[in-house]
Amino acid sequence: MARSGVADELVLRCLTMFDSQDEAEILRRAMAQVSTVGPGRAEAGYLLRGDGLVRCPDDGHGSRATPALDARVRELAGRDGPVRFPRRAWGWAFALREPDGLPVPDGPVPDGLRGALVVSSRDRPGEDERFLLSLLVRQTSAALSIAAAHRRERAQAAELRRARGEREAMRRRLDRALSDLGHLREVHDALARTAARGDGEAGIARALHRVTGLPAAVEDRFGNLRAWAGPGRPDPYPTPDPAQREELLRDAARRSGPARLRDRLIAVAAPRGELLGALCLVDPEARADERAVRALDHAAAALALELAHRRRLAELELRLRRELVDDLLTGADDTSAYARAEAVGHDLHGPHHVVAARWADGPADDGFLRAVGRAASGLGLRVLPTLRSGTAVLVARGRPAERALHTALSRELGSPAGAIGVGGRCDTPHEVPRSYQEAMRALEVRQGSHSAYGITFFDDLGLYRILRTGKDQREVERFVREWLGPLLDYDAKHHTALVETLTAYFDRGGNYSETAAALVVHRSTLRYRLQRIREISGSDLTDVDSRLNLQVATRVWKIMRSGPE
Repeated sequence: MARSGVADELVLRCLTMFDSQDEAEILRRAMAQVSTVGPGRAEAGYLLRGDGLVRCPDDGHGSRATPALDARVRELAGRDGPVRFPRRAWGWAFALREPDGLPVPDGPVPDGLRGALVVSSRDRPGEDERFLLSLLVRQTSAALSIAAAHRRERAQAAELRRARGEREAMRRRLDRALSDLGHLREVHDALARTAARGDGEAGIARALHRVTGLPAAVEDRFGNLRAWAGPGRPDPYPTPDPAQREELLRDAARRSGPARLRDRLIAVAAPRGELLGALCLVDPEARADERAVRALDHAAAALALELAHRRRLAELELRLRRELVDDLLTGADDTSAYARAEAVGHDLHGPHHVVAARWADGPADDGFLRAVGRAASGLGLRVLPTLRSGTAVLVARGRPAERALHTALSRELGSPAGAIGVGGRCDTPHEVPRSYQEAMRALEVRQGSHSAYGITFFDDLGLYRILRTGKDQREVERFVREWLGPLLDYDAKHHTALVETLTAYFDRGGNYSETAAALVVHRSTLRYRLQRIREISGSDLTDVDSRLNLQVATRVWKIMRSGPE
């Protein structure tokens, strides 16, 4: 009866272990009960963690466990067995297993092992003490098994919640993906219809505006507006700073997608890394979502293809035009020339003039040729352009107006430091080589004159039309010095205008009254100047040969000084 009463009391005390679902706390409570069943004490407690038994920390009973004890418990591998302690007559490791009838979980747990309880005693325990220890071990094993079952249930419930959450998240992602796919298909369909109709840049802007609801703008690489769709178009359209614009486009091109700049989302059109333009969504309220950004990105890709296609067509047309011009300048069959010109949109019928231009500032490259073409087009001239030996050459329909082409080109290039020569009229393609030679002659005369910048027409060259260039130029200059040298030196020394007076006299056929009126001097003053000219030059103005040489010299001097009028 005494043994039964003690056992009942122990069972009641062990009930507290079933109040906890924390296995470490259950083991600590069990270790606290060891000393109540006899003279023994708890030395250490172990719990199953993963594939092995791990000592339970902070047992609160001054655990005397050592690495040697840990090794002995692992050696027992879940079996009951003796252990040794200094100055202790008896030591034992009790395996804590699932009680019979409880489910054993799948996995590496040997025979439902949950842990181990190690006890020791100064004396070997009697039968009653061993019975009570066995009872404590069974109660502890049951409590650990129930706690483990609760833990598994919690883990399973958490796993179920996680699985449900993942399923719901997957369903939401799938719905969102299907919705995004539908929107993306709408964008693709809109851009495909635009491409099929050949709507170009304006069509791309309209399609982007329809699918996003935001105003869309297409700009060239310089920031000039090419197309707009939607409300609120600025008028006039702002012109950005060129350096800032270039830096903006390069920064946007380095990004993987559209970039925001103040009230705009910008995506660049840069096929093969070449910046050709930009596509913008105007979004001052930051309403653009991921769909709008994706639509802008796809539209920018379509714009890049469009601009690259146009660039290739423009390059092809330019090449065809240059080949045509090169053939015209060297001589081409009229019938073939007319057909080829018509193919590139130029009518060769009617009067044409060849124009040759050189500029001192900057290289004679494609950029220079385009500037010449723009200047001519701005004056209403239809031209076929090419580059030959550092010279921009145009076959122009019609005759450029006086000085207008030079003024327009100076404005395009930002400098007046250039010369233009215009050849004579040609009415058929086979006359173009002659007009080209005349344009080059006029250009060389202009560049060789004291006023080297301007425009010269071959038809206005007069005497220079029969003179060649090169060494003959120096001969002409020596001829002028021979006949006008004393007068030129006198004018330079005394700040007079005797050569100018003689030139005006010859230009007016020796008429005193007209010459005096042109020089705004009295007739007597004119007579005095002519007398001084005779004395200084040593030439007789009444001698036919002297008069002819002086007249030719003054005409050449006039061209050399200021260029052909």
